[in-house]
Amino acid sequence: MTPTPLPRIGMQPVERGDAARNRALLLDAAATLVAERGVDALTMDAVACRAGVGKGTVFRRFGSRSGLMQALLDHTERELQQQFMFGPPPLGPGAPPIDRLVAFGRARIAMMEVQGDVLRAAENAPEFRFGGPARSLGIMHVISLLREAGVDGDLELLASALLAPLEASLVLHQVRDLGMTPARLTEGWEHLVRRVTRC
Repeated sequence: MTPTPLPRIGMQPVERGDAARNRALLLDAAATLVAERGVDALTMDAVACRAGVGKGTVFRRFGSRSGLMQALLDHTERELQQQFMFGPPPLGPGAPPIDRLVAFGRARIAMMEVQGDVLRAAENAPEFRFGGPARSLGIMHVISLLREAGVDGDLELLASALLAPLEASLVLHQVRDLGMTPARLTEGWEHLVRRVTRC
């Protein structure tokens, strides 16, 4: 059975080379700020300073802080999407579907260490929490892997249930407030997947 094709998130017109480089420079600066000081440090001024450009450049590029955060989230999700669509196994094609599903969860949990606060902020925006492109893509990818593995039942509901433990707000609460380690979370994710799919 041919897997359902997945949509590409955040599709945009092709940019000129210098525009694409400037965008990547700004997003890398934003990601570094979040990694070093948390999402509260992600201001237009701070990104401009870190990237070595004027604040007007950041505003022209992203419009607002929320636009910058969405672009950063999209940037992060694109990287994950590239890995699970075209990267090496077990996250990418070539591994058994349940192994790929386990690797997908592990990759999402690993993302939280750097992008968790940005993901949490996006989850808290009503328009993105359940209907955003990143979540829709994740649901479709999980459904595709479950179908490929021969799992039956309501795959859409099952995919939503499986993705719930990977929400940034929950993962960050478990790590920061409850003291759980990322290793414990990834082991728990694999256990859940194999129990639910009986694989």
